[in-house]
Amino acid sequence: MTPLEALGILAAGIGAGTINTVVGSGSLITFPVLLAFGYPPVVANVSNTIGIVSGSVTGAIGYRAEMRGQAGRLVRLAVASAIGAVIGGVLLLKLPADAFQFIVPVLIVTAVVLIIAQPWLNRWTARRRASGRAVSRFRDGGPYLLAGVLCSGVYGGYFGAAQGVILIALLGVFITESLQRINAAKNVAAAVVNGVAAVLFAFVAPVAWDAVAVLAVGSIIGGVVGSVVGRRLPPLALRVVVIGVGVYAAAQMLV
Repeated sequence: MTPLEALGILAAGIGAGTINTVVGSGSLITFPVLLAFGYPPVVANVSNTIGIVSGSVTGAIGYRAEMRGQAGRLVRLAVASAIGAVIGGVLLLKLPADAFQFIVPVLIVTAVVLIIAQPWLNRWTARRRASGRAVSRFRDGGPYLLAGVLCSGVYGGYFGAAQGVILIALLGVFITESLQRINAAKNVAAAVVNGVAAVLFAFVAPVAWDAVAVLAVGSIIGGVVGSVVGRRLPPLALRVVVIGVGVYAAAQMLV
């Protein structure tokens, strides 16, 4: 790794840590950067997952005030997320590398569509919360929400870009809380997915540890920035950046 590459990966890690805390799609920044510097797709994905764990944790800690009163809920979400992450991680390691290169552009395009639709999803979930309508007779969504979070964990363990958008949409539908408290729960679930997948990958997957180290430093900085300053950044600006990088990443995987 050259000094210029290290600087680029560090900057990507800071951006991803910030965006993951606020929006939840930072892998659309770091994954294409690793590809651009010549890392094979699976190695880039595995290294990215391990590298951004630290930022996920710091971002979740930054929202600790919004976690108060949610302990039981967070434990349930964490268990479902962990199970899903193991399944997704195993799929990544067991499926052929060619399958990853075919599937990931589809997932990236799906992530970009979700990010574009996020303002509408936020308004829709806000209307449901305001009206007090429930989509389940179970408190906090019960098995329906947990099944959705488990599936999101599978997605996150396999690739992960925009899993935060998926989680916010799920939690917003099933939980009657403010968006900030929902975002806190999202950060915890995403941190569990990334952490569990990272532990699995660290032992059995090909990892570029130099890239992981640089990403981890940048991600920690970004997680702090996202939890403190990121809430004041224009959501549209973040969304435009992520969409642009996502389109570039999908195109890069297809050529």
